[in-house]
Amino acid sequence: MRDAQAAFRALQRPGAEPAADPDLGALLRLLRRSFGTLGVHGAALYTFTGGDQVLELVTVLGLPLEFVAPWERVSVTTPAPVTDAVRRAELVWVSGEDEMVRRYPRIAMTVPYPFSLAALPLTADGTTYGAVFLTWPAARAPLLSPVERERLWSLAGRLASVLRRAARAGTPVHAGTRPLGVLPDGGAVGGEEALTAMVARLPEGMCGLDLGGRLNYVTPGAAELLGVPARRLLGAQPWTVLPWLRDPVYEDRYRAALISREPTSFVALRPPDHWLSFHLYPDGTGLTVRINEAEVTQDDQDPLPRVEPAQAPVEPTRTGVLYHLLHLASALTEAAGVQDVVDLVADQIVPAFGGDGVAILTAEGGRLHTVGHRGYAPGVVESFDNTPLGASTPGARALQTGAPSFFESRGELERLYPARFELRDGMSAWAYLPLVASGRLVGTCVLAYAEPHVFAFDERAILTSLGGLIAQALDRARLYDTKMELAQGLQESLLPHALPLLPGLEAAARYLPSTEGLEIGGDFYDLIRTDRDTATAVIGDVEGHNVAAAALMGQIRTAVHAYARADAQPDAVLVQINRLMADLDSTLLASAACLRVDLARGEALLANAGHPPPLLRTPEGQVRTLDLPGGPGMVLGVDPGAQYRTVRVPMPPGTVLAMYTDGLVDRPGVDMAAAQAALADRLARFDDGPLDDQADPFMSQALPAEGRTDDVALLLLRSTPR
Repeated sequence: MRDAQAAFRALQRPGAEPAADPDLGALLRLLRRSFGTLGVHGAALYTFTGGDQVLELVTVLGLPLEFVAPWERVSVTTPAPVTDAVRRAELVWVSGEDEMVRRYPRIAMTVPYPFSLAALPLTADGTTYGAVFLTWPAARAPLLSPVERERLWSLAGRLASVLRRAARAGTPVHAGTRPLGVLPDGGAVGGEEALTAMVARLPEGMCGLDLGGRLNYVTPGAAELLGVPARRLLGAQPWTVLPWLRDPVYEDRYRAALISREPTSFVALRPPDHWLSFHLYPDGTGLTVRINEAEVTQDDQDPLPRVEPAQAPVEPTRTGVLYHLLHLASALTEAAGVQDVVDLVADQIVPAFGGDGVAILTAEGGRLHTVGHRGYAPGVVESFDNTPLGASTPGARALQTGAPSFFESRGELERLYPARFELRDGMSAWAYLPLVASGRLVGTCVLAYAEPHVFAFDERAILTSLGGLIAQALDRARLYDTKMELAQGLQESLLPHALPLLPGLEAAARYLPSTEGLEIGGDFYDLIRTDRDTATAVIGDVEGHNVAAAALMGQIRTAVHAYARADAQPDAVLVQINRLMADLDSTLLASAACLRVDLARGEALLANAGHPPPLLRTPEGQVRTLDLPGGPGMVLGVDPGAQYRTVRVPMPPGTVLAMYTDGLVDRPGVDMAAAQAALADRLARFDDGPLDDQADPFMSQALPAEGRTDDVALLLLRSTPR
């Protein structure tokens, strides 16, 4: 890649393009024109590299590279505007800071400034070559006009055409070792051009910064206030030469002004006792900073944190590094199970650092065990399994010492661990990160690279911090998986494993757990054969989605079995269950519908305790709701003396009866009556095929797994000729 400033200056000349890559030059010219036609102040272009699962950043215009460092490589599964644009094949528009927080909280955490953004896929002839995003200052209108949308799609089409032409010519446009950053030329350092630009922005110029944060003009008065000669300031970033400005919060003010294009200010203490006020005025070429003596009272002498010179780190932590870490950490908070942790590390952390493989190892029984991996050839990672913790390997060593290890080449690793040479995992650089959770060493994360890789200071710092975050996520995930396994085992043991076969009665059942919490609930169903001609069907719902709800559900189901086998009628079953709940002193409530089917008479008796009424489909295809006179009875667990009515239901051969819990019809924003009507319409479309084949389509009205906050139970019954 050519020098960014040289590339940008070349693009200012009509017909000019980077000689080494004419396609890249054409892409840059198209993006640069959008600054004028669309009023954008930043743009970035991505292409697919090595497949269609990872987008890599090719170039950035108008913004420093560090602003997009967390997204230099991004998996298409990562929630972000560019990935959503590619997956959905649509324009993604984020109108401002509030919408960014709502739709993309990770990005809002990483870039917490007001600005607007549009992302589009770059598709030509049905092939997607990459994506582009463009940014606007915070002051623009919140909606895109039809003309703007048309221009954005036109730009995306022209960019895609260039990428298609390059791909067909055998010279596809890919990201280089580092993305090409193109910033407007701010003029020679300390020259008249910089002074002219600064004066144009502010009547009284004190100092000027380019978009990269480097000082390109400093007045003698500014140098005196800052306490550093102008020659030391020119060409440097203020927070690198002024120890008392090294706290990241000061750099954050520069970032806020640059992204939002809105003026900002702050107050800082220049030791020992000089308070200075800084006012930043941004535009498309840089910032003008006005510095003045500030009067600070005792009450407000803590405007911002500060770092004293004696405490200033040799290598200051940059704001971009902190935001990069926050972005990756927020991804790990979404992990539930162990596999989620492995997938998040592989899909988002590995691409972010340009890695090619990852393995997560845990310590169990004095040995290392692989819990997940990605990017290695089959069988390679399994060689790590059962490695003793005392073995002389980098993975075991990281776990023993709690110290990370970085190997930038195969030779460097083999000099320290010659025995590992036999493993031949095909990688050429590694980061071994100890996973320490709550003071306990729980495992090792191995990040591997196919080519030699230099680990910069900031990268080592982020990876080391991420090791601790991965460990915490892994520890939580293992506990979650254990609880889930116990909860699901309990749930499965409480529901019937199979429904009894009765001549003259066909049955099918389904159960879907809630996907919130432990995925366990109180919904239940059962079919109990009492003799040759009769059976009792019951469906119910104990409130709550926890172990207590499941335990009470198990007690109720057992009691129903006992009363049904004692030949109790449906109303008597509900009365006895209601009294049982009072005797158990349970604080939970429950609803239930109980049906006693008499196959010899071709009829059934129904009782209801506050449960959604079943649906009945006649042999002629008509569907009606089985309401009781006066409505369903009181829910169970309220009044120990409650009594329940019954209604007789004709069930000639061909009759279908659907009993369900409210999770099937209770949806946010949907009227219950409308949902029940839709369910009745599905039942009306049943045919004479096997009932079990029609249960799944009938359940399709339930919410998808990611939005299901309640469990769902369904019991279908059909009377058949005996």
